[in-house]
Amino acid sequence: MGGATRPSWLPLAVMAVTTQSVGEICAAARRVARELAGASSASKDAALEATARLLGERAGEILEANAADLADERALGLTQALRDRLTLTEDRVAAMAEGVRVVAALEDPIGEELERKTLESGLKLRKVRVPLGVVAVVYEARPNVTIDCAALTIKSGNAIVLRGSSYAERSNGALAGVVREALAEAGLPEDAVLMVSGGGREELAELATQDGVVDLLIPRGGEGLKNALKDVATVPVIYAAAGNCHVYVHSDADLEMARRIAVNAKTQRPGVCNAAETLLVDAAVAADFLPGALAALREAGVELVGDGRARQLSGGVEVGAATGEDWDTEYLDLKLAVGVVDSLEDAVDHVNAHGTGHSEAIVTSSADASDRFSTGVDAAVVYTNASTRFTDGFEFGMGAEIGNSTQKLHARGPIGLRELTTYKYVVHGDGQVRE
Repeated sequence: MGGATRPSWLPLAVMAVTTQSVGEICAAARRVARELAGASSASKDAALEATARLLGERAGEILEANAADLADERALGLTQALRDRLTLTEDRVAAMAEGVRVVAALEDPIGEELERKTLESGLKLRKVRVPLGVVAVVYEARPNVTIDCAALTIKSGNAIVLRGSSYAERSNGALAGVVREALAEAGLPEDAVLMVSGGGREELAELATQDGVVDLLIPRGGEGLKNALKDVATVPVIYAAAGNCHVYVHSDADLEMARRIAVNAKTQRPGVCNAAETLLVDAAVAADFLPGALAALREAGVELVGDGRARQLSGGVEVGAATGEDWDTEYLDLKLAVGVVDSLEDAVDHVNAHGTGHSEAIVTSSADASDRFSTGVDAAVVYTNASTRFTDGFEFGMGAEIGNSTQKLHARGPIGLRELTTYKYVVHGDGQVRE
């Protein structure tokens, strides 16, 4: 950032990224959380509409900040897939704005009545949805996550503390600054959106141990980030972690459909968690399916590794030897492991042994096979005759997502508005006392 001229994105970034300690930033978010929890739907929607408008008005500054991040030496060593995740374009900024508008148009979950009944004592009990309070999100590479997370937490009445990658700091700061400006315009506290800048394991550990201040921590990243937090976290955590996703081609599959799905699931955007990392093919159709499918994947630039049968039936397409590690690897790149299995049961066993519980797909014309795969596979999302790439809050009608939970408690799959809430019981009586 040498030179005397101050970049135009800097004022936006300064508003969001401060030099305060992690504890001070979290405490600031806690101070405004109650105000945001009581905010009206109209004021929250006004903040979101202002965010969408300002993303368009500030697009040039946001892209300038992103270009500076991409040119920084911290980003030069990233893989092409990670650089793609870091890169913003006019279309991607416009898509962020559209996602914010979709969130604004969704029904406000706060105050939703989940249950109502009168108890034997005559007490009238209601179960209603309320915000969590302060949500912290740790994420890597993708600046659009800044906007997605902020939009969802504002709408659900939560304050948020964001901790992105150091190599996306300018982009994230500019985007968070836009949201803070929009909050102020709508009469809501700017500190409902705050950022923790860069830092290492010590700062991460401090964020993960803000007991009584941070109500939920959501890490978006690989198994390394997940394991680092597991060692230290004392606040509740929902892991939006790795996606080792599979496409299984059943013996009753439409092979042309299977080819299109396999290619799309791997290549449409390989650096994201819902991209396929393993292709499993039933032995009954492997000889007919693999040569054409593997050729299409290679033509799309995919490096292939496979088991002995997949290599033997490749029709001359280059397929390297898969190691045991390959079946457990989330490549996040143009690389795919290919295996041949003898039955649907073997496919289910393979997926459950090596998958991460994210998104799994079967291609089949058999309703029975679809049911057996969907029932047998332990994952947040299971597809029949569709690409795994659809596991996404926007695609699921949530407007956006904070991540995809691979856990089973409270939230599973895309984390949207309702997954960012809890509930309380509100009870009315007319003088009852318990005997």
